Amino acid sequence: MSLVDLHIHTSDSDGKYTPAEVVTRAAHAGLKLIAICDHDTINGIVPALEAVSKFPSLTLIPGVEISTDVPSGEVHILGYFIDYKDGELGGILAGMRNARIERAHKMIDKLAGLGVKIDWPRVREIAGSGTVGRPHIAQAMLEKGYIFSIKDAFVQYIGRGGPAYVQWEKMTPEMAVALVVRSHGLPVLAHPLTANSPEALVAELVPAGLTGIEAFYNDNSAEQVTWALNLARRNNLLVTGGSDYHGLDETAETPIGGAPVPEWVAEKLIALARERNIGFPVTLKPEAAPKK
Repeated sequence: MSLVDLHIHTSDSDGKYTPAEVVTRAAHAGLKLIAICDHDTINGIVPALEAVSKFPSLTLIPGVEISTDVPSGEVHILGYFIDYKDGELGGILAGMRNARIERAHKMIDKLAGLGVKIDWPRVREIAGSGTVGRPHIAQAMLEKGYIFSIKDAFVQYIGRGGPAYVQWEKMTPEMAVALVVRSHGLPVLAHPLTANSPEALVAELVPAGLTGIEAFYNDNSAEQVTWALNLARRNNLLVTGGSDYHGLDETAETPIGGAPVPEWVAEKLIALARERNIGFPVTLKPEAAPKK
């Protein structure tokens, strides 16, 4: 179990647990540092900060995960230490959430045409106050017995290229990186292996302000972690890591703290935030960082 998890979702996007519940679960698991990075929303940050004040040994980094528009593959940009009170950021993300609702309706219609009939009210109920996303649709499919796991929904129906997949209008990766920078945050490429030609993508995003890539992700193999570390080193980027926890399928998901994220990763992220005058009241005792 790692003491650091820099990629966790809550019910304010497509996770199962509220921000306060996520914080409590992380604290009880013995974590020292977490980042909540909900999809296209920052609404969960304030309640998470309020909850973390009850746990002196746990620190929270305010974050976000921004969806982007690419021809193929999947590219998400994580933003750490973002100014969650920034009006521009909040407004743009609100527009993206509305687009997600329209997309969900279209996917439900496509599923119905395939004989998979789920109800919008139930999907909305599963999402609760959070941003409607594909995991909520998958959960509704699972409840009705159309699939055996959340993963099945993505592989067979709603993943990119699937028969019920719907493309939606998002910003480009470069625009997402620039938005995080304008919001006084540190932009990081999430799960780079989901992108087509990640080496070329990183080269394009560095001039826009990219500061890191996610290397210690979910269940990455040792070879995949090494590849990501080398990619970061070649581009003079830091690395991050996390579980990408949603809590929707506890039997298959990497749990909070389940990704092997070394503490030196967090220390370097914090150091860069301080270097750029982003205040952050924590000092970790990191493991020895690898030599460059």
